[in-house]
Amino acid sequence: VQLQASGGGLVQPGGSLRLSCAASGRRSSSLSMGWFRQAPGKEREFVAAIKSYGSSTYYADSVKGRYTIARDNAKNTMYLQMNSLKPEDTAVYYCAADPALITSSLFNADRYGYWGQGTLVTVSS
Repeated sequence: VQLQASGGGLVQPGGSLRLSCAASGRRSSSLSMGWFRQAPGKEREFVAAIKSYGSSTYYADSVKGRYTIARDNAKNTMYLQMNSLKPEDTAVYYCAADPALITSSLFNADRYGYWGQGTLVTVSS
C-alpha cells in the first residue's frame, strides 16, 4: 500500500484547509485510515481515524467539532476537512493506514503499517 498526502499550506487563524490521502495498491475501503500530526519539538499525536468497511469516525478532543474525516471509495482517497484552524494546529500531518485494526488500536500510531510522506500545515497571520 502506498499513501500520498497533499493539501497542506499556509492559512490564517480561523481559516480552512482540506487534506487528501490517496491510496494505491489496495482498495481504501478495506483499510482503516487515520491522520496524525507532529508539531516541532513534540511527539506525533492522533488527530482522526475512520474504520474500514464503514463510516465510523473518531477524533482527538482537540479537533472535535472542527475537523471532519471522510473517504471517497471511488477515488480511493481519504480526506481531512479542517475548519476554524488555530495556530496550535500547525504541524506536519501524516496519513496512515492498516487493513487489520481493532477500534482501540486506531489511536496508536505504532499500530499502523503504512504511512504517507506528510504535508505541512501552518496556521499563522
